[in-house]
Amino acid sequence: MNILVIMIPLSILLIVGAGIAFFWAVEHDQFDDMDTPKLLPLLDDPAPKVEEPEQPDVATKQASP
Repeated sequence: MNILVIMIPLSILLIVGAGIAFFWAVEHDQFDDMDTPKLLPLLDDPAPKVEEPEQPDVATKQASP
């Protein structure tokens, strides 16, 4: 019976903590977009960028006489 003295306040603290966590998540827009995350694994990876080698600028070259 003495365990109830510990368990009841502990359960009340856990419920209050869960409520605080839930309201914090709602306040920080954690539940705004529920559709996009489940679609992200289905999207293709973007194509890797192919960098072209730098070519010397013809306008800055000085013509040799």
